[in-house]
Amino acid sequence: MGDTPLLQGLRVLDLASFIAAPAAATILSDFGADVVKVEPPGIGDTYRMLSQLPPNPSVPGVNYTWQMDNRNKRSLELNLKAPAAAEVLGRLVRWADVLITNFPPVTRKKLGLEYSDLAPLNPRLVYADITGFGETGPEADKPGFDVTAYWARSGLMDLIRQADSAPTINLPGMGDHSTAVSLFAGIMTALYRRERTGEGSRVTASLIAQGAWEASCWLQAALLGAENPRPSDRRRPPNALGIAYRTSDDRWILLAFVNENKQVPLFLQAIGHPEAAEDPRFHDSASRHAHSADIVELLDKRFATKTLAEWKQVLDGAGLTYGVVQTLEESAQDPQLLAERVLVPVDDGSDDPILTVDSPVRVDQAPKVRPRPAPELGQHTDEVLSELGFAAEDIAELRAASAIGSTGTPATPGVTQ
Repeated sequence: MGDTPLLQGLRVLDLASFIAAPAAATILSDFGADVVKVEPPGIGDTYRMLSQLPPNPSVPGVNYTWQMDNRNKRSLELNLKAPAAAEVLGRLVRWADVLITNFPPVTRKKLGLEYSDLAPLNPRLVYADITGFGETGPEADKPGFDVTAYWARSGLMDLIRQADSAPTINLPGMGDHSTAVSLFAGIMTALYRRERTGEGSRVTASLIAQGAWEASCWLQAALLGAENPRPSDRRRPPNALGIAYRTSDDRWILLAFVNENKQVPLFLQAIGHPEAAEDPRFHDSASRHAHSADIVELLDKRFATKTLAEWKQVLDGAGLTYGVVQTLEESAQDPQLLAERVLVPVDDGSDDPILTVDSPVRVDQAPKVRPRPAPELGQHTDEVLSELGFAAEDIAELRAASAIGSTGTPATPGVTQ
């Protein structure tokens, strides 16, 4: 294929809002797909506003969340509620290989956007949708967000905290972005099926299903009647060799010993307590777990004697597995993330382009396209309509009927690139 992007020529209709579903379209665009994002006239996808809302960090002049999840796309302002928009939607569906939406089932029915409505227009269409709580059941129409359906409902929010502390809110997009990867995988599977059968199909994903998958190691235990650990008390953890310890310069190191019988003696030697290997409390896994409070007290005191840099040297020298609890500011400058092109420059024509976070899917023999700036609201409306066969007078009529945005519609202040 040479330098031709793997998905060049694939046409994607992004009829979605906010994060999870549009992010799946973004991954397709990273591999060269042509993505047309449909947005309500004058307002646009409300995700345009996210980076301006607390507690999100403010970066003057750069709508960083919009850039990350809507790079490479073209924006078309279309009022799906306007009768005159029906012809535009029909042509878009016939144009598309993939349609992505996250409208709730009840909204899809009202707008005529169900799979059963659109599949007859394009039998090869891969129709992909994300919901909060799935397509069936008593809560199918319930609004669901990352924090509610993925984080809270799955049990993750209850467990990922310390005992006696309130449940913590997850970072924006944590569940959305993992669900986006699942939807991307489903879309690619459906495209493979289409290659074999010539037929389109429907792909679904949900935030609640993704949350269950993320929690599945312990959720599976609960299915078998096990009593799962409650929120951990750091002073008395189930495993004192699987928690974080504070260094003398107020940093944290996370221990991660899988083969304890081999690693614990090496660890005790490295930290200057070789005699502890003969202590009955350290004898085997059962003893270490039974006496975790004593071990935490010992290790708290020991780790408080050296800086993070000193402990990294000690632990690296012993070949032990650990992790540094990094800040986001450190991750933004992490040489490993830069070397691995997890952080990539936006192709905006400037001498000093901003970096953005790449999607996690890689194919060595199919390089991704360089990320282009995300579109301004309605930036490509006339361009896309012309490609669909609408003449200039047709576009003017659509505009007069309020089916599309006005010419040169300015994006909402504070939310453009």
